[in-house]
Amino acid sequence: MHRLNLLAENIPIEMGRYRAIMTEVDREHISGESNPSQDQKDQAVYRVRQRITEELPQDIEILKQHRPDVLEELREAICEN
Repeated sequence: MHRLNLLAENIPIEMGRYRAIMTEVDREHISGESNPSQDQKDQAVYRVRQRITEELPQDIEILKQHRPDVLEELREAICEN
């Protein structure tokens, strides 16, 4: 397993972009950019909702305990948009 270094210049070229709540495919399906079927759109929305309800609360708790400054950045990003 590779250890991640968060400095951009040390991220291997083959590593994809980081994602937030949506993957690139989720974005393409939800926006309609990839001309998805209704089933593909629904699946993308389902995946995003799962991340919001199941993964995000865990991430928030870890940030709350260990990096409240980063949690505040997250809150600002969400509330501003």
